[in-house]
Amino acid sequence: MSEKEKSEKAHDKKGAPKGGEKAEKPQKKGKGSKPAAEAAAQAEPQSLEPAPPPRLIAKYQQQVVPALKEKFGYTNVMAVPRLEKVVISMGVGKYATLGGEGRSKVEQAEKELTVIAGQKPVRCKARKSVANFKVREGMETGLKVTLRGKRMYEFVDRLITLAIPRVKDFRGLDPKGFDQAGNFNFGFNEQTVFPEVDVETLQFQQGMNITVVTTASNAVEGRELLRQFGMPFREDGKQEK
Repeated sequence: MSEKEKSEKAHDKKGAPKGGEKAEKPQKKGKGSKPAAEAAAQAEPQSLEPAPPPRLIAKYQQQVVPALKEKFGYTNVMAVPRLEKVVISMGVGKYATLGGEGRSKVEQAEKELTVIAGQKPVRCKARKSVANFKVREGMETGLKVTLRGKRMYEFVDRLITLAIPRVKDFRGLDPKGFDQAGNFNFGFNEQTVFPEVDVETLQFQQGMNITVVTTASNAVEGRELLRQFGMPFREDGKQEK
C-alpha cells in the first residue's frame, strides 16, 4: 500500500470529509452568541402593567355619583351628570396681519397649547372678511383643541390642582359662567398659569378660553357636578338657576 493510500485511510478513520470538502467547525457557545436585543430584554425586564386610570374617574365613580344621587334624587346611574368634553381655544387673529412675525407667534402659541393640552390643536380660519379688523377670509385667526376621555379628566385634574392655584389674586371662579345647558365657560389672561409652559422661553402673553361641556340638564346640576370635582367657585353673588 502506497503512502498516499495510507494517509487517505487514516483520514477516513478520523472522520475527515473526502474530496477536499471543508469540515464545518462547531460553533462555540459563548457570551456573545445571543442577540443583543434578547440580552437587553433579559437584563431589563419590561413592565406589562397598564397605566393607572386618571384620579378623577375614580373620584367620580366613588364620590361624585353618590353625592349627586343623594342631592337630586336620581334613580338611574345613567341620569347622573358627567363630563362630556373640554374645549380650549385661543384667539390669535391679532397676529394674522403681522406677516412673518405674526406667523411665528401663531406657531409659538400652537406649541404652547399643545404642551398644555397634550394634544395638537387645529387652526381655525376666518369664514368671511371683516374690514374693520383687517381680517380676510381664510386667515388663521384661532386655535382650538377638544379633549375627551382620559385626556379630558387628566386636564381637569391639572387645572384644579395646579393651574387655578397659580392665578394671581384668585378669589374663586364666577358661578354665573354656566349656560342653560349646564356648560361652564371661563378663561385665563395668560398661559403661564400652567406649569408645563417654560417661562424662560416665553415671548408674549396669550390668553385662552376653556369650555367644560357636561351632560347636565341645567346650570344648577352642572355647577354642583364641577363643585364635587373640586372647582373653586365664589360663594358671593347671585347664581343663575
